Amino acid sequence: MEYRNLGKSGLKVSEVSLGGWVTFGQTVNDQSMVREIVMKAYEEGVNFFDQADVYARGKSEELMGAVLRELPRHTLVISSKVFWPMSDDVNDRGLSRKHILESIDGSLRRLGTDYLDIYFAHRYDETVPMEEIVMAFDQVVRSGRAMYWGTSMWPAARIAQAVEFARAHGLHAPVTEQPEYSMLRRDRVEKEILPYTEEAGVGLVVWSPLAMGLLTGKYDQGRPEGARLSDNENWGKNFLTEENIQKVRDLKPVADGLGVTRAQLALAWILRQKGVSSVITGATRVEQIEETVKGAGVRLDADVLGRIDDILTR
Repeated sequence: MEYRNLGKSGLKVSEVSLGGWVTFGQTVNDQSMVREIVMKAYEEGVNFFDQADVYARGKSEELMGAVLRELPRHTLVISSKVFWPMSDDVNDRGLSRKHILESIDGSLRRLGTDYLDIYFAHRYDETVPMEEIVMAFDQVVRSGRAMYWGTSMWPAARIAQAVEFARAHGLHAPVTEQPEYSMLRRDRVEKEILPYTEEAGVGLVVWSPLAMGLLTGKYDQGRPEGARLSDNENWGKNFLTEENIQKVRDLKPVADGLGVTRAQLALAWILRQKGVSSVITGATRVEQIEETVKGAGVRLDADVLGRIDDILTR
């Protein structure tokens, strides 16, 4: 495993990290299986574990937290997120100061830790003034409940607004953004997000780097029963096109020539970006995390990157 600074902060995160979205508490509910996956990730050098309160309505935090409590806290980078509704209550959602400060206490309780390393604003909230959002996250950091804060799926202009407001008023600015980014979903990050975040020192930790599993090659021959994209009509519509499937097939000779799997190639391709600090992967089996961690440290030369770009831009 190799490690990178989270943007211009001093925090170091593993190039490959483990998240709990659509896995723990949904696909994987057995605590012993969660323990095997998390422990294998840790043994392989993963130090960054990503969560959100809304993942399985807190169950994902509880399942992962029960395992992380067995490990030395100082060796871990633990994150969670706030924004999405956690109940029908009108204030149990969004980025008001009330919801942010109440929600982090709930995440800390479910994860069984005294503090988070990173606390994310899970989306931008148009209904709350930027100054309230930034000041609330600054309060979270100053109280010791989180070491850093970040944004997730925010427009570049809003990230810039938060950073500039924080720096102008001596407050803690966001140090990271968590966008969706993969070989098959790249324009937003490359054209909008990275041009600002790299300059501002905001590191990216990206989600869905394998395009919901499509980039592993599991859909080469069709839709396997029980696979994530097969069961999810919305995501399937976005990704499972014949054009995308053919691109993934065409990537196989490139990966084979390097002696890596297509999953490892997809992660290495993302990590070619200096502005990316980590790729967040999910796992429902130990074998999956054993494979994906090997995407760390793989370097792609200009010739390989050119071949990949030719495939992706056809």
